[in-house]
Amino acid sequence: MSSFTISAAVLMISSSWVIMFLLCSVPLKAQLGTTPNIKHIVVGRCFNYITLVNPTLRLDCEEIWRQFEEAVVRQSSCNVTVEDYNHMFYAMAQTWPCDRFLFWSKTRTLMHIYAAVVPHYWTLEDTLVGYMFNDLIWCGQEEDSGFDFSSCPEWSACRNHPVYSLWRQASQNFAEMACGNITVLLNGSIVNAFSRKSMFGSVELDSLNACRVDYVNIKVVTNLDGPFIESCSEGSIVDLIQILQSRGFRWTCTDNEETLMILQCIKNPKQASCQTCANSLSRIKSLTLT
Repeated sequence: MSSFTISAAVLMISSSWVIMFLLCSVPLKAQLGTTPNIKHIVVGRCFNYITLVNPTLRLDCEEIWRQFEEAVVRQSSCNVTVEDYNHMFYAMAQTWPCDRFLFWSKTRTLMHIYAAVVPHYWTLEDTLVGYMFNDLIWCGQEEDSGFDFSSCPEWSACRNHPVYSLWRQASQNFAEMACGNITVLLNGSIVNAFSRKSMFGSVELDSLNACRVDYVNIKVVTNLDGPFIESCSEGSIVDLIQILQSRGFRWTCTDNEETLMILQCIKNPKQASCQTCANSLSRIKSLTLT
C-alpha cells in the first residue's frame, strides 16, 4: 500500500468525528437586533477561554465586558469606530505563537475543519476576541443606555458599523502579530478568490510585516466537482502574488493540497476524485476486522 493511501486513510479515520460534528451543526440564524443574552454569552465565553482554552491568561472578563459595552451603547448603530474599541483591546491583550497563523477568505467551513484536524494552525477565531464575539450581533441606541435588541443595520449599511469595526481591529491586530511561516486559504471555485474588498484583502494583507513573516504559504482549494476557476497561476491569485512580491514577502502557492482534498472527501466520498481515498479506507477497515 502506498504512503499516500495509508496517510489518507489514517487522516480520514482520526478526523471524521470532528468533521461530521462541524458539518452537521446547524448554522446560527442572524437576529434582527443584538443577540439575546449577549452579556451572558460574551462573559461566559471569556471565562471559558481563560479557564479551559488558555489558562495562562490572567484577564478580567468583567472589565473586558465593561469596555465593550462602553464602546457600543449610547451611540448610533453606524457611529462606532475602530478607536472606540481601543480600551477593550487593551484590556484583552494577547500574544500568539509564530508559524501557526492561518488566514482565509471565502473558505470558512473548510478552514474550521482544517484547523480542527490540523491543530498546528491558529485562526482569528482561536484568539480571545474571536472566541468571545464569533457569530454574535450587536448595536446600541443613541437615545438609550442599552443595546438595541429589535433592529441592527447590515454590515454594508455603514463603514462604522459596531460589528465591522470590532472585527476590523481584531483582524488588524492578528495580522500585525503574524510571524514566521503563515498560511492563507483561498477558494479557487469562485471568481476573485483574492478580493481587495474582503477582510483579508482590505485589512489583514496590508497589516502583515515582511520583517516578521518568513513565508506566505498560499493554499488554493477548489470544490471537488468544481468549478475550477482560479489557481496559483490564474485569476486573482496572481494579483495577490504580485502584491506580496512588491512588498518583499517570500511566498509559496499550492493548488488543491492533498490534506484539503481528503477533508472534502470525508463529506462527499462518492465523488470520482475521492475513490482512491474511499478504497483506502475500505481496505484499512477490512484489515482491522480480520
